[in-house]
Amino acid sequence: MYDYLKEPAAIYEKSFATVQSEVDFSGITPPLQRMITRIIHACGMPEIFGDLAYSQNVADISVAALKNGAPILSDCEMVRHGIIQKFLPSGNQVICTLNDPQTPELSATLKTTRSAAAIELWKPHLDGAIAVFGNAPTALFHLLEMIDAGAPKPAAILGFPVGFVGAAESKYALKEFGHDIPFITLCGRKGGSAMAAAAVNGASVGASK
Repeated sequence: MYDYLKEPAAIYEKSFATVQSEVDFSGITPPLQRMITRIIHACGMPEIFGDLAYSQNVADISVAALKNGAPILSDCEMVRHGIIQKFLPSGNQVICTLNDPQTPELSATLKTTRSAAAIELWKPHLDGAIAVFGNAPTALFHLLEMIDAGAPKPAAILGFPVGFVGAAESKYALKEFGHDIPFITLCGRKGGSAMAAAAVNGASVGASK
């Protein structure tokens, strides 16, 4: 009854070709194109391209970090589960501390959200890592506060917090006050775990080539 594509490779090929046909990637490097293509594919909205803000080297830095075995630090389980393990080039560890037993007590002590408190537990893994945010603005704000206070810097920050309270502001802070750490983010309220995971997958596909 229904006429639709069933072959996975053909679906991906047509999807990515559609993005390429609807977005002007002039002047954007192939690794960054790959990352942005997957972000757009994850939401089905080529129109977000103009709202993306990024360092020109964020994809190259992310690819190099993954090849060197850098861990991936995720603010929520949805991002962690969206990262395609088979693409990771070095068996990279994917860490989410949101449900760590220490997190609720840290949240109470710091008087902040569990998402933000969980970022405290990133400290032993943070130096040279890929930090990924697909949910909580408070988590991204807290990472920036930690770095302000002298915490180790990640290799790159992929920032896609979503929502009506703090999302746009946290991403503006990343863009304007991110300590020159390579980053990519979607300005405004839009974002989410699918886009965040897609950004990682775009880098890991490049790293595995």
